Amino acid sequence: MIVCVAVVGHQNNPLYLQSFTEADDALKLHHIVHCSLDVIDERVNNPKRSAPTLNETFLGLLYPTENYKVYGYLTNTKVKFIMVTTDLDVKDADARNFFRKFHAAYVDAVSNPFHVPGKKIASRSFGARVSTIVQSFGSGTTG
Repeated sequence: MIVCVAVVGHQNNPLYLQSFTEADDALKLHHIVHCSLDVIDERVNNPKRSAPTLNETFLGLLYPTENYKVYGYLTNTKVKFIMVTTDLDVKDADARNFFRKFHAAYVDAVSNPFHVPGKKIASRSFGARVSTIVQSFGSGTTG
């Protein structure tokens, strides 16, 4: 089950953060998302990585915690998508599919002519679309 999703800008500014658990977990999940930014930066800036993997946008499992697993995705414009889940056995194909749908929803939201680039995403339709994507991931459907 996905418990939190986040969109973080290229300057590590939070653009969107939504948790799907109780309110008392929101701060803990925000901290987990913030800590995952260091892991993303380390993976992107690691000179030991080979050239073909640098073009990969799906970063995979960033790190596991005691109760959660954190997955990451990096766009060409250095916007980071982060997913925090309680599932212990998430398949990479399912996570990639989730991030593709999440990326498409993000592109639609920022393509709105009234959206100011670099500002938080306040679109209700984006929030509803993200909730639908999260629910479809949790139920195991692919579409």
